[in-house]
Amino acid sequence: MVPTYQEADNVGPFLEAVRASVPDAEVLVVDDNSPDGTGEIAEKVGAELGQITVLHRPGKEGLGVAYRDGFGWALRQGFDVVVQMDCDFSHDPAVIPQLVARLDEAGVDCAIGSRYVPGGSTPNWPLHRRLLSRWGNRYTSAMLQLGINDATGGFRAYRAATLRTIHVETTTSNGYAFMSELAHRMVAAGLHMVEVPITFVDRAYGTSKMSVRIMTESMAMVTGWGTRARLARRRSAPTPG
Repeated sequence: MVPTYQEADNVGPFLEAVRASVPDAEVLVVDDNSPDGTGEIAEKVGAELGQITVLHRPGKEGLGVAYRDGFGWALRQGFDVVVQMDCDFSHDPAVIPQLVARLDEAGVDCAIGSRYVPGGSTPNWPLHRRLLSRWGNRYTSAMLQLGINDATGGFRAYRAATLRTIHVETTTSNGYAFMSELAHRMVAAGLHMVEVPITFVDRAYGTSKMSVRIMTESMAMVTGWGTRARLARRRSAPTPG
């Protein structure tokens, strides 16, 4: 499942790469009415390759809304595993089988493509971006007690049962905090995440959707979730004596 907005240059090659990596998978493109015709291109490629569905949304309402619609569609179709990823080739489609394979291991509920475990990398990132991303992930993981290194990455494979257990349809975040919110819910539900090293590369075409507003929203929501969780634990702790 891949959310798209203004990805006309990427969506065709991306869909071909996904089909080559996982020939039997159903692919869902969730397009937010891209003015550049991303959704229409995906429809055309889907007609040629097969097993590609395009969910045309009325407009750009945020990443979280697109993900909720996409996850909802996948769960209604009855799939056992749902993979989320970006369309800009920052997530390598060739890694999909590795993520899915980890779900075959006992007790694994979600496999995360991680930039920040041994073997993972962010080549060609400028130092300031690398430091900001590292800090944001360390803060998020510590604040929410996630026990993972890459809390904000959007390349993940979930068991469908995982998404139902955490009630993904009731999530509230709308930007990149969405990934942190799902991880927070998985930890709260006692579910187990594993990290698979990936090489995260910058997009070759199009522009990044990241902004200062999105980053600020993410940090504010993480702080709120973490603070409320700590207060709840203090209230439930036994009283001395």
